[in-house]
Amino acid sequence: MMTSLIEIDVDILNPVQTSADNMDGAELKAEFGADLAFWGGSLDCQKTLPFGTEEEVAQEVAEHIRTLAPGGGYVFAPVHNIQAGVPVENVIAMYDAALSQASYA
Repeated sequence: MMTSLIEIDVDILNPVQTSADNMDGAELKAEFGADLAFWGGSLDCQKTLPFGTEEEVAQEVAEHIRTLAPGGGYVFAPVHNIQAGVPVENVIAMYDAALSQASYA
């Protein structure tokens, strides 16, 4: 499917839900990073963000930035809308972790 998107001149993929089948961030970046930018994929918004610890959130954000950001073509964002019930501390941890990696470009 990604090849078809590239062939019709799609420039950016949104969402990047790395917990879904065939959406491994490292594989996506390696195979399609020269042709597509990736929007999202900051962390698992169905598991880690609502149920993880602040430390787990920060670790996953850092890992995804290390995987998707090198060489550019990455827009840090949650995969989907942040749902009710997500601890505010985890949302803050997500953005703090992203800001601490702000010089990734």
